[in-house]
Amino acid sequence: MKQYDVTGMSCAACSNRIEKAVSKVPGVTSCSVSLLTNSMGVDGTASPEAVIAAVEKAGYGASEKGAHGDQAREKGGSMAAEEESLKDKETPKMKRRLIASLCFWIPLMYISMGHMMWNWPLPSVLAENHMAMGLIELLLTTIIMVINQKFFVNGFISLIHGGPNMDTLVALGAGASYGYSLYGLFAMSAALTRGDAAGAMSYMHEFYFESAGTILTLITIGKLLESISKGRTTDALKGLMKLAPKTATVFRDGKEEVVSVDQVRKGDIFVVKPGENIPVDGIVVEGTSAVNESALTGESIPVDKNTGDAVSAATLNQSGYLRCEASRVGEDTTLSQIIQMVSDAAATKAPIAKIADKVSGIFVPAVIGIAVVTLIVWLLAGEAIGFSLSRAISVLVISCPCALGLATPVAIMVGNGMGAKNGILFKTAVSLEETGRTQIVALDKTGTITSGEPKVTDMIPAEGISEQELLSYAYALEQKSEHPLAHAIVAKAQENVSLQKYAANEFQAVPGNGLSGKVNNCMVRGGNMKFISQSTELSEEIQKTADRLAEEGKTPLFFARDGRLIGIIAVADVVKEDSPEAIRELQNMGIHVVMLTGDNERTAKAIGVQAGVDEVIAGVLPDGKESVIRSLKKKGKVAMVGDGINDAPALTRADMGIAIGAGTDIAIDAADVVLMKSRLTDVAAAIRLSRATLRNIHENLFWAFIYNVIGIPLAAGVWYPIFGWLLNPMFGAAAMSLSSFCVVSNALRLNWFKMYDASKDRKIKTKNNNKEDKTMTKTMSIEGMMCGHCEATVKKALEALKGVENAEVSHTAGTAVVTLDADVSDDTLKKAVEDQDYKVTKIA
Repeated sequence: MKQYDVTGMSCAACSNRIEKAVSKVPGVTSCSVSLLTNSMGVDGTASPEAVIAAVEKAGYGASEKGAHGDQAREKGGSMAAEEESLKDKETPKMKRRLIASLCFWIPLMYISMGHMMWNWPLPSVLAENHMAMGLIELLLTTIIMVINQKFFVNGFISLIHGGPNMDTLVALGAGASYGYSLYGLFAMSAALTRGDAAGAMSYMHEFYFESAGTILTLITIGKLLESISKGRTTDALKGLMKLAPKTATVFRDGKEEVVSVDQVRKGDIFVVKPGENIPVDGIVVEGTSAVNESALTGESIPVDKNTGDAVSAATLNQSGYLRCEASRVGEDTTLSQIIQMVSDAAATKAPIAKIADKVSGIFVPAVIGIAVVTLIVWLLAGEAIGFSLSRAISVLVISCPCALGLATPVAIMVGNGMGAKNGILFKTAVSLEETGRTQIVALDKTGTITSGEPKVTDMIPAEGISEQELLSYAYALEQKSEHPLAHAIVAKAQENVSLQKYAANEFQAVPGNGLSGKVNNCMVRGGNMKFISQSTELSEEIQKTADRLAEEGKTPLFFARDGRLIGIIAVADVVKEDSPEAIRELQNMGIHVVMLTGDNERTAKAIGVQAGVDEVIAGVLPDGKESVIRSLKKKGKVAMVGDGINDAPALTRADMGIAIGAGTDIAIDAADVVLMKSRLTDVAAAIRLSRATLRNIHENLFWAFIYNVIGIPLAAGVWYPIFGWLLNPMFGAAAMSLSSFCVVSNALRLNWFKMYDASKDRKIKTKNNNKEDKTMTKTMSIEGMMCGHCEATVKKALEALKGVENAEVSHTAGTAVVTLDADVSDDTLKKAVEDQDYKVTKIA
């Protein structure tokens, strides 16, 4: 996505017009304009020159993002240029305009309202000289209009280009007041020329100079408040940028040298002393330390770093001295990618924003039309021109398209910033909105529900053998193996400082079965039951113990010495501590939780029970996850949570892909949401934040719509004949100036939202909440499948049956996981497979 800075926008009508203009440029596939950040994101092959020309033709200004940040780039690199582009340049300008306006507005109000209505004193030379008072009001109002000329310049340029905006409404309202007052002043001079003093005095009541000046001043106050609030919505993004270190200490020509962080190159060796921030992403080559990574992940507990561990830019080295090799620099660092994600999300639009866009596209022309009709109706009703004009002006100045335009983007920006501060990254505004609508969460087992690293869970030594002895012999064999289960036993042994560590000779590995070797002149074997039972007699009690362990989702490894069993060590990929809690939170939010795994049915169900998931789909090959997600999407909106390369197709297929941050780059690239902390509880937190943001958007849109629905009829005088209610144009301007401020302030409330508080969770109402889910799965154990062709044959036969929604077949696992949307008997399933000359041994 190519990003641009846009100037001259004042309301949603502006952003809507620019989007339409740029979308017509050949080569542009999508365009999104943010009124909040005055930026535009464009996808496609169109050249920047063509895009900028389209914006300028529409009556606005545009430049490539960062084009005016050269000076900042020279001082501190691309990050500084990005920081410069987010700097609040509007608020200081608005403050100066407001102060200047007030200096002339106060005397204007003193003369026009204070003296005329409350008889405040004036110099004698003015007190009875109505012409002089009129001229002073004209002069003061003209100065205020010059100070706020931006409203008139932008407003009339937009009108000329056929895209009237909020500035047009303000300019027409203030201009009409000024013009009619000018007419009154000339009429007064004509009356004085005729010697008609009484007539001249009556024209004092036709002066609306104070309305013109007040409209412009109050709208400027509102714009200032809005600007201040808008500036606060980007605080999270600016805070992330401030984390970026400006310098790094690198080794050059055998000595330490402090250089700008932009001068660090991939492969450079840099050093980080205690208390310093790490300048770029790298790999530790020397030293140990504790690194505080809260800047990136929100996790306050420091992480121990040793040789070979990765470190990230902007994290804080708390204790030791580290030498690191730069692995990712500049825009490739984790921090830069996070900032880019947050920035891109701000440049995109949520689907709900289309409602406001459609309304804002016709809002301003409709308001101008209503004002004209109001003027005509009151004139036809016999009211004076001054009265009728006041009603029309009130309509113009109370209408606020800005509130509509800001309702969605301010909430998206604040919500996205909140997520980023807590290690939850939404890549687009769409992902932030849609995550909260999730009905089904599919969780990959390994590395998501479980730790992804097998650990020793049980040690059951044979009679007369101690745990120490069993572990010593097991370690002697397993230290020479590369199998993941061997790593678990080696890690367990290394934790035990007092353990006698033997060495194995004549080592042999039998793939898929076990290991053997000589330890202390004894023949030691280790492996699965089938391998050990070939040379060792196993009692019925031992076999029952092994079955029990297997049912608990553990892998029993048998060890024998000189033909005699010395014990069993159970290894398992254990469930993460926070997984059951995270799954309970999701279920309490009305979400159906599914676990996907390639494990066999028995192991998968054991893990599923420990984790507390609603449904287990086992025996799923890596390439089968995508089709499982496809079938789940028929039941509702699906979020897939995974961390591996094999999860990427499923993450892409799901309505919302959520990547665990510690996973692979491919998984992160394929996902819509990235959880930097690698904690499953963040899935619930992300959904909570999304729901809160969507709720905030609904509130903003409601107030923006209801404000205009109530305000416009009141301003037009609809209730005057019934209740005698009238709205002075000055009060209309005040209401308009506060409307956008209120919308932005409401969005800022999200900063206090507690995304980890599960106490207020409630189930969302979906079409599936009120009806029973009749889908179920059955796992068939099948013998005789030898290849992919066999899989295809069995799959076709099963899916041809009525009631079978999907079948995932694996010849390597010897299984077919069948998803049913109606009751299908086991005999029917069995017959369909055995008719193809395969044997069904079990259906569970």
